[in-house]
Amino acid sequence: MALSPPCRFGKLWDMKKEAAKQRLKREIAAVMRSMDFVSGHPSLAKGGRGREAALYAGIYQQLALAWEHLALQCRHWDGFKKKRGGVRCCPVCGLVEGMEAPWLLLPRRGAKAIGQRTRPTSAETFASKTTATVLDDAIAFHGAKLRVAVANPYRSDLFRDLPITVAAHRTVTLSEDGFECGIDEHMVRLRTEPRRPKAEPPFGAFLSEIPSKVLKTFPVMVEYDRRGRLVGLCLFRAPGKRVESAAGNGKAGRKAKA
Repeated sequence: MALSPPCRFGKLWDMKKEAAKQRLKREIAAVMRSMDFVSGHPSLAKGGRGREAALYAGIYQQLALAWEHLALQCRHWDGFKKKRGGVRCCPVCGLVEGMEAPWLLLPRRGAKAIGQRTRPTSAETFASKTTATVLDDAIAFHGAKLRVAVANPYRSDLFRDLPITVAAHRTVTLSEDGFECGIDEHMVRLRTEPRRPKAEPPFGAFLSEIPSKVLKTFPVMVEYDRRGRLVGLCLFRAPGKRVESAAGNGKAGRKAKA
C-alpha cells in the first residue's frame, strides 16, 4: 500500500536525520580515537617537554578543534543524558547541557536553525532592563535584519515623573528596505520608516477615527473574510520608493492617491 505524501516525506526526513546522526557519530568517534592515540605518545608521558612533545601536543589541539567543528553540526537528536558526577551531556557530540558554543555552523543550502523559541522566564519584576533581559540577539540575513528580544518584567523611568513597570515580552523585529515590522504577544506593528532617536512620536488612531479625505490617501488595503474578520493588511508602495502618507503633507497625499 502506497504511503500518503505526508507520511512518505516524514519517513524520508527521519531517514536523513538518522543518517546524519550516524555519520556524525562515526566522524567524532574517529577523531576521539586519534586524540587517544596522540595523548598516549611516549614523549607526552615523560612530562611533555622537548620538541617532539610540543609537536604531538599541537596535533592533539588541532584534533580538539576538529572535534569542536564536528560538534557544531550536532542537533542533539537524543537529548542529554546523565554521566558521571551528575553532568548531563549529549551522547552524540559530548556537549554539556546548558553550555553555549562560541560559534554557529549553518548549512549553505536548506533551512537554517539558530537557537530555540525563548520566552520570559520569571514573573519577578527586575530593577532594570539589563538584568531583566533573557535574550537580545540579531542577525543580518541576505540584506534583511532580524532581531529577537525577550525580557522579564522590569522597572523603567521612561516617564521621569512616573516610573512604570514594563511587562514581560518577546518581540521579533524585521527590518527591510526602510520598513520595520515588529511582532509581540499583543500587537503586530508595521512602520514605513525607523523611529529616529528623540523624534516626535507619531499619532495613532483607528481607521474609523481618521477623516475620509486623509484615509483615501493611505495606500492601504485591508483583507477580510466573508464573516467580516480581519485576515491581512497590504501596504502598497511605488517600486524602489518608500510609502508616503498624506498626514500633514498634501503633495505626498496626491502622489499616494495617484
